Amino acid sequence: MEFLFWISLLIIFYTFIGYGVVLYTLVLGKRLIAKHQQISQVDYRTLPSCTVIVAAYNEASIIRQKIDNTLGLRYPSDKIHYVFVTDGSTDETPALVGEYPAISLLHQPERTGKIAAVHRAMRGATTEVVVFTDANTLLNADALLELCKHYDDKRIGAVAGEKRVYAGKEADASAAGEGFYWKYESALKKWDSELYTVVGTAGELFSIRRSLYESVPLDTVLDDFMISMRIAGKGYRVRYELQAFATEMASENVKEELKRKIRIAAGGIQSIIRLRQLLNPFAYPVLAFQYISHRVLRWTVTPILLPIVLVINVLLHLSHAGAIYTGLLYGQLAFYGLAFLGFLLERRALKIKVTFIPYYFCIMNYAVIAGMFRYFKGGQSAVWERSSRKQALKADYNR
Repeated sequence: MEFLFWISLLIIFYTFIGYGVVLYTLVLGKRLIAKHQQISQVDYRTLPSCTVIVAAYNEASIIRQKIDNTLGLRYPSDKIHYVFVTDGSTDETPALVGEYPAISLLHQPERTGKIAAVHRAMRGATTEVVVFTDANTLLNADALLELCKHYDDKRIGAVAGEKRVYAGKEADASAAGEGFYWKYESALKKWDSELYTVVGTAGELFSIRRSLYESVPLDTVLDDFMISMRIAGKGYRVRYELQAFATEMASENVKEELKRKIRIAAGGIQSIIRLRQLLNPFAYPVLAFQYISHRVLRWTVTPILLPIVLVINVLLHLSHAGAIYTGLLYGQLAFYGLAFLGFLLERRALKIKVTFIPYYFCIMNYAVIAGMFRYFKGGQSAVWERSSRKQALKADYNR
């Protein structure tokens, strides 16, 4: 029982903290051996031609803002194309997009899911690079320049931008937890990129070489993740560019964030099964290490180990196994107590920031377990069920 406790605790620690420590140590070692080459300047003469693809479903309330933001992005006008796909939309989204002659509108009445819409757009794309961005996110003005400057390096198959979560000054548990999570994720992605490759991109903002695009099955839940990981599996690297960022509002509340996380977790299990060849360390020594450490453990065993460790800790404490187990039990109880307090306060719309991260951590890991059950029961559709997000002035998105 003690052996199982320490092995489980080690896996949990490694998943959430240890990998970051190991990764940063490896990056520092790499910097000592070889100078890190960071592209700081944009060479307009060598920028590739680029298509921006936006899949929008019933986004009439924000689509003008997205269009204005997209058309305002800096990039040579003779090298840029814009495609908006509004398949299945039943509101004014297609009509509003159609008012902009600079944008190519693709629309059909049937709603077949985001990835089907992306496939349709990709069939008509002819540029060297394609940039994908969500309809509910706003990009910084130089985002396209910062992404596309990397494609001079033929080893680069995709470039991911940074996701930022904006909640305003009145952040609640969902907003603060989501924001902290993405700041930590951003640091890991930066180090992953510097060591070898980013393991998966976020759909808010990422780009690929068009020639490397490979259609994923229409029932794929995390299409952005699958597309970028297949490119990495071909031996190309996925870079991370902090100076290209997409800002979106935090989820409306924890319930909405939980709905989103469960879907992502179900998609994570699907991705692990379909990308199982990337788990082979003999074929993909560095990629497999990064993929297992950063993604697979989070989406499989670690969330299950959390309650197991708590139960074993209680048993070890009751059997008087040692003071260290008593101390660890009190630490766990204090952490989960703060999480439960966060749950109670969230229901009463009260805010105590010390409870935000424990509460969000528990919600995130519960969502993984729920996502596993949903996937294996066959209850996860690839068609996106949009989560409600906070409403706020978007003027601050560039901050």
